Amino acid sequence: MNQNDARKPLILASASPRRRDLLEQLGIPFEIVPSAVDESDLQAPTPREFAILAAREKCLDVARRVARDAVVLAADTIVCVPEADAGEEIVLGKPSGPEEAREMLRRLSGIAHRVITGMAVRAGGGEVLTGAEETRVTFRCLSDTEIADYVATGEPLDKAGSYGAQGLGVRLIESVDGDFSNVIGLPMDLTRSLLRQDYPQVGRDAQS
Repeated sequence: MNQNDARKPLILASASPRRRDLLEQLGIPFEIVPSAVDESDLQAPTPREFAILAAREKCLDVARRVARDAVVLAADTIVCVPEADAGEEIVLGKPSGPEEAREMLRRLSGIAHRVITGMAVRAGGGEVLTGAEETRVTFRCLSDTEIADYVATGEPLDKAGSYGAQGLGVRLIESVDGDFSNVIGLPMDLTRSLLRQDYPQVGRDAQS
């Protein structure tokens, strides 16, 4: 990466340690400025559009508070699970507490679900770029004891769908079809693509 690329400020609009760790893999210095957007106020016709909308709103929220030439990256990850007998999906966000976490995990037990991460980047020139990545995850059939033991660790309480694929939650997963980094919360190929305009070397690395 050339020196001009390295000097361009990059802001991660998230306090997630998982996104921080993934973004560090790109070797671009960045700062963390969490978004204050309340996702419960947002609406969209589909889960994918919701994830993109939430990411965009987070991105714009932080962009208003940082330098005008800063590149701001935001993401929003949701878990979509089929609704029995309805032919539709419901979106699982972060649980309100241990009981809701147990309910979510019982719902996910033994079935496949979609993990969608919407992303938005306010480029250095002011343009907002968006995209989304989708991964299909299948859970093992979980016993009530397994669910209770996992919830007791506290890991599920701040995660969409009540599990962390990068932690103890990986034991709940039977298979992953797609980008595993997306399940963690920051799809790396999409991230490189969206940052390519301001950090060309990152884009070239993704194609090599």
